[in-house]
Amino acid sequence: MTDATTEAPAGEFEVGAAIPPFTRPAGFHAWNRYAAVNYEFVDIHMDDEAGRAAGMPGAIGMGNLIWAWMHCAVEQWVGDRGLLEHLECRFKQPALKTDTITITGTVTGRSTADDGSTLLELELWSENQTGTRTAPGTARVRLHPGN
Repeated sequence: MTDATTEAPAGEFEVGAAIPPFTRPAGFHAWNRYAAVNYEFVDIHMDDEAGRAAGMPGAIGMGNLIWAWMHCAVEQWVGDRGLLEHLECRFKQPALKTDTITITGTVTGRSTADDGSTLLELELWSENQTGTRTAPGTARVRLHPGN
């Protein structure tokens, strides 16, 4: 893993470069921690019967937790070499309590901003342990000079 205080290895921020996988287990432990911090104790996230009543196989994870994990994946990759300026995703399939979620992606664009800084466009996604993409997304990172 790259130390966040060093310069990027050659090619790490070039078009086509991969964002390293960021993996977390879904389930009640993660959901309870997220709910406690965000006061989001919603029945479909905590109770299998409520999830089934909503048409799911049981309780489902919070979409915003997946978004937060995407944020963490980008921040961990970039470190102090840049700033995450924009992140969005579309939730296509919920995380179930037996899922393992991996966030990854690729650099899809690299340009120079008016102020001379480098902007990276990213394609991101979450996927479960079967490889099913559950939330596609995009992000923009502004690199600090020298990266």
